[in-house]
Amino acid sequence: MKNPALPILIFLLLGSLFISGRADAMSELSGSLSGYLTDRDTGEPVAHVYLHLEEINRHTYTDRNGFFSMPNLPAGRYTLKMHRLGYSTLTKSVEITGQDELELQITLSPSLIQGSTIEVFAASDGFTGSNIEHASIKLTGSALRSALGTTLAETLSNQPGFDMRTMGAAPARPVIRGLGDERVLILQDGERTGDFSASSADHAVTIDPAGADEIQIARGPAALLYGSNAIGGVINVVRNQIATSVPAAVNGTVTLQGSSVNDGGSLGGSLSVPLNQSVLNLDLNGRIGRDFRYPGGIIENSGYLTSSNAASYSMIRPWGYSGFSVSTYLSDYGIPPDPQGGHPDGVDIEMRKFQIDNRSEIVRDSGFFKLLESHLSYKYYNHKEFETSEIIGTEFTRNSLNLTVKGHHQNIGFFNDGVIGLWAGFDDTFIFDRFNIETNGISGALYSVQEADIGSLHIELGIRAEASSEIPKQEKPTSRIGNIRQRSFFGIASSGSLIYHFGRGLYLGGVVMHSYRPPTANELFSEGPHIAAYAFEIGNPDLNPERGLGKELFIRYKTSAVNLEFSAYHNQFSNYIYPADTGRENLFFPGLNDFQFEAARARIYGLEGQGEFHLLPRLIAFATASYTVGKRDDPGTENTANSFSSQSHRYLPMIPPLRLTTGLRYVEGPFSVGGTYRYSSTQARTARFEEPTESYNLFHLNAQYRITTQSNLLHTFSLNVQNLTNVRYRNHLSRLKEIFPEPGRSINLLYKLYF
Repeated sequence: MKNPALPILIFLLLGSLFISGRADAMSELSGSLSGYLTDRDTGEPVAHVYLHLEEINRHTYTDRNGFFSMPNLPAGRYTLKMHRLGYSTLTKSVEITGQDELELQITLSPSLIQGSTIEVFAASDGFTGSNIEHASIKLTGSALRSALGTTLAETLSNQPGFDMRTMGAAPARPVIRGLGDERVLILQDGERTGDFSASSADHAVTIDPAGADEIQIARGPAALLYGSNAIGGVINVVRNQIATSVPAAVNGTVTLQGSSVNDGGSLGGSLSVPLNQSVLNLDLNGRIGRDFRYPGGIIENSGYLTSSNAASYSMIRPWGYSGFSVSTYLSDYGIPPDPQGGHPDGVDIEMRKFQIDNRSEIVRDSGFFKLLESHLSYKYYNHKEFETSEIIGTEFTRNSLNLTVKGHHQNIGFFNDGVIGLWAGFDDTFIFDRFNIETNGISGALYSVQEADIGSLHIELGIRAEASSEIPKQEKPTSRIGNIRQRSFFGIASSGSLIYHFGRGLYLGGVVMHSYRPPTANELFSEGPHIAAYAFEIGNPDLNPERGLGKELFIRYKTSAVNLEFSAYHNQFSNYIYPADTGRENLFFPGLNDFQFEAARARIYGLEGQGEFHLLPRLIAFATASYTVGKRDDPGTENTANSFSSQSHRYLPMIPPLRLTTGLRYVEGPFSVGGTYRYSSTQARTARFEEPTESYNLFHLNAQYRITTQSNLLHTFSLNVQNLTNVRYRNHLSRLKEIFPEPGRSINLLYKLYF
């Protein structure tokens, strides 16, 4: 397949220049925000503070003098969030008017409770605005450093309600409240990744978390900004590759990470260079690891070699900004062997992704829209699965192009903030195996999310209408799996939330979401062996879209000494699509079972809780609990090519067991140390032909230290000991659980320099 990267790059460059030329003719009526941040106790300037305007996605950092500047802001009221290692996250409401420059003097308070850096968006006491109490969780600062793992899924795995689907070291994907794959949308800087990680357990996510400034998780109406299918949630890894503000000086980071369980290591760095009214950003990351060890053995062929790099140029002007970035993700990793599953020596995967992005923003001083944004992204993705050093069993290739145009508008009635947008996508997909799949996919969406504050009540509503078509390049009316032909779909997803603030940090809220997910080309048209996934995959060309109805109730209590939250959720699906293990060996490939994509009525529901408690002046206790049940009902009239359901196996596959976590953390100035105990129960609620897993107990230790030199260089150190007692256990969401246990004791060291 021909790679059209060069014409796409030229198109993006011309697009940036066109927007620049058009916007320069517009009014330069815009304001700016600047200021100094100091330590509350010492009065010294605080460098390397990450500042973010939530409503319009502007960000910057303080320099070594604690100074920051955000020019070219449209008039309006915004929520300014400030994050820094060792300090409480500060939320402040600011108002920009006309061409005025608003200068702030802000003090930051040293923090003990880690929950102040992993926070759910909330209207801070004393401020009003359009914060979304339920919509997002943020992982930043020391919490991100201490949780940082080899993959995005590992980094998030200790958050309440999160688990990870694995098939070795590299191919891991987050699961939220039992929902994964296509029901969890993964983004980087607000753009889809363009990979195949949602389609199979052996496919890796093409994001290295080492370069993240923060990780956001959106649920409810906010998720509809990005897709109609994300009933589980949207995960956005924020790297800020395209700058939105000019930094005061050259700045960057250097990161070193090591892991003993596989002799792994990583080296990365970022650099941001101001060039008058432009910014040049560079990001380089590399990671290597040998086979993982477990108590009594080695997980064969589980090593990896990965590189993730990006360069961007952004023009900052009074009308806004426009920039483009070029990035690559290169990874070679192994899938461990399955002596009974068709590949006794394992499978080697060679993955390559090339991506070009353009992002632009125009500030308007009049009219219905106060801010216009456009995102254009092209991705070329290819990965090969080598069954031997010369034989390629399966190859996946995709060219995809996505366009987003959205506007932040003026107030409408009692709605004081809102977004209206358009999204369009095109992809050209080729899956080479013994039975090839070659399709074109076309999709488009119109969406809107609106917010309102009526006294202590926060309201948010969202709607997204989406149309798509999967077009096989060769129709096969008499294929073995059915009539392979063009399928077109249309559906509407919607969501609403209410959050009431009773005062004194007590919130009560609820979220309702109606999701819509059309079947993918893989689910419709698969007909071949997928050796690396231990499966012969059989699609169903007659599948209809999956529709879900999710409900959640939560109560939250937040003070300076205590953070508590309890949630109950229930998701009901009328056409839940999943690959069912038939238990039947394939006629052409006897070492592989047939996995049939089918649909059924299903329910996934559960409970979740978390808390942090300030026991003593420097001692914090924390605890989390997650419990999820996934059941399928009788298919009834739902469309399945073949139903292999059984009255004795009514549970859905790959649902995590009950998990309890508790721990202590001691903080003394820049030093902290703590320990965590984690219990996972036996999972015997299994689907047909799915193996149960036994309960296990894990202990982890961690310590962090930071030091700021006289030249305001910030050095941070994190030490983590995972699986301290070297327990042999199996992850229920691992496709390898019947063959290999999870990795054993690991000592991990992370060093990060901010300059």
